Amino acid sequence: MDTIASFFSFITTPVSWVIVQFHTVYGAIFGPDTGWAWGLSIVSLVVLIRICLIPLFVKQIKSTRNMQVLQPKMKAIQERYKNDKQRQSEEMMKLYKETGTNPLSSCLPILAQSPFFFALYHVLSSIASGKTIGVINQSLLDSARQAHIFGAPLAAKFTDSADKVASLDATQISVRVVTAIMIVLMSASQFYTQRQLMTKNVDLTVKTPYMQQQKMLMYIFPVIFMVMGINFPVGVLVYWLTTNVWTMGQQMYVINQNPTPGSKAQDQYLQRLLKGITTHSEVRSKRRRNIVSAIVAKGPDRNDNERKFINSLSKSGLVAQADGTVIKGEALPEGESHATKRQQPKRQPKSKRHTGGGQQPASKTSGTKPSDDAADADAAPKTSLQKNDEPKDSQPKQPPRKNGSGGARAKAGARKGQQRPKHPTKK
Repeated sequence: MDTIASFFSFITTPVSWVIVQFHTVYGAIFGPDTGWAWGLSIVSLVVLIRICLIPLFVKQIKSTRNMQVLQPKMKAIQERYKNDKQRQSEEMMKLYKETGTNPLSSCLPILAQSPFFFALYHVLSSIASGKTIGVINQSLLDSARQAHIFGAPLAAKFTDSADKVASLDATQISVRVVTAIMIVLMSASQFYTQRQLMTKNVDLTVKTPYMQQQKMLMYIFPVIFMVMGINFPVGVLVYWLTTNVWTMGQQMYVINQNPTPGSKAQDQYLQRLLKGITTHSEVRSKRRRNIVSAIVAKGPDRNDNERKFINSLSKSGLVAQADGTVIKGEALPEGESHATKRQQPKRQPKSKRHTGGGQQPASKTSGTKPSDDAADADAAPKTSLQKNDEPKDSQPKQPPRKNGSGGARAKAGARKGQQRPKHPTKK
């Protein structure tokens, strides 16, 4: 750990300078040698770093959204190449490259603050060893060595011997109790933060490498920090515990206010939005109007939560508009409108249309010859079967052609093939 911390020694001077500036402010309130002054300085350092990392956090959220959009395609690839893991991984990487999505973006905030973490560890280790570092001179070093947080020195560790802890004016039992409680809280907050993301803000029905990665982080990170925590000074535990609490609160805000589409958190958010709209019969804030407008614009591409929201508005007598507002009106739920559309009569087959076409004129014929029409209708199928057996003279005469010259010619023209006479004089 000391080797890794020394690798980031180039950033120890800025980190120590920030801590000293905050210590000057809190020292004037609580006293320069108190644990409150030094502990709050470390907490303020965390808050400052996390504010600077907000752009990376926004990028992390966008990457998570992109991964959610790709879930159907990823599931299709997984099902298509379920027997070929290598081809499945290649197709996943190809999909990530085409869409510009990085599945490791969720780790960016942790990777970005790692240099500050190790720099603070290097600073506190130097304080425990009685060495000046960065802008911390000898007077500040003596003040930091006297600072205790709940009876544990700022630079003490869980693994420190009784003699080393005694040199910092503390007991080994108090140090181990405080550090053990902080390690448990640090690991528990890390696990809860990741579990909250997995259970509320993602779709667990789709098994993809991204989901497996998130699930792995949920269990591995707490175990890693619990094992490594016994080697962290109390000040570093304060830093990491504050970081986890900040991350947990920041994630809770994002989940409640901007949940992932199709997740359980979105359903809960839309239920709260629906309650506010039905109570006041309007969408009050601009941000909520933008959300309603986006749902309306999706049309048939809405997910189950969004369709449920639109149907609930309709049942309450409210209709969502394209600009995000709602108006009063009697509208059927969306499910009923689709059901009515499916009940429309289908186009009849060709055989039924011909049958109906032959029967309809029979019922609407003029009253001059109803019996002849009925007889023709009944005899129609028999004519087709007995056509070759009837005498030629009994067959109905065909209407004369326009270019014919008489009835004989028209009758001769009705014959087919070789039966047609070559000369009009022959009968």
